[in-house]
This record gives sequence, C-alpha cells and structure tokens, in this order.
Amino acid sequence: MRAFLARSLTRVGHEVCSVSDGFEALPHIEDGEFDLLVTDIVMPGMDGLELARRISVETPDTKVIFITGFAAVSLNNHESQKSDAKVLSKPFHLRTLIDVIDRVLAVA
Repeated sequence: MRAFLARSLTRVGHEVCSVSDGFEALPHIEDGEFDLLVTDIVMPGMDGLELARRISVETPDTKVIFITGFAAVSLNNHESQKSDAKVLSKPFHLRTLIDVIDRVLAVA
C-alpha cells in the first residue's frame, strides 16, 4: 500500500519520501523539512503518534495526517497529537487521500 500511495502521490505532483516505519523516518526528519507527514497510527516499533511528536519537535510547521484501520481510535486525549492533525480511516479511496492532502496543505 505504501508503494502504491507514494507512486500515486508523485503522479499528482507531490514530492514523496517513503519509508517503512517510524525509525526509518527519523534520519529523513533530521535532514530535511517536510510540509506534511502521512503516517499510519499503528506500526511496529515506533507508532505514528510518536513519529508525529518527533517531527513536530524538528519541524513544528509540518502538518500531519494519520491513517488508521481502527475506526474507534481516539486521539483527543493523546498528548503527542498535533491539534490540527487529520485522521483518515481505512479503507479509503485514493481520491479522498489526495483531497485531504490538498486541503491540509492549502491551510496556511
């Protein structure tokens, strides 16, 4: 799914850095500034919530979209959640993801 989404987002004009987990993302976060982090919430090792917390320290203006297969996941009381983070529940249509990304990036 990650490879498909990366290819699709690249095709619609986004520059994409795709990694397999939160720990693999850390060197990229430290080396560059990102406009947007799209991450699954549940991942082995470092979860998406911790990854979002870490990127908010390195680049506080980075927006976040969480993807989850668990519809009941609530982020309201999680201290690592960015207040403007969006949550997209699986399954979702590619067009929905692109629309959410466009809306999130359009907000200044």
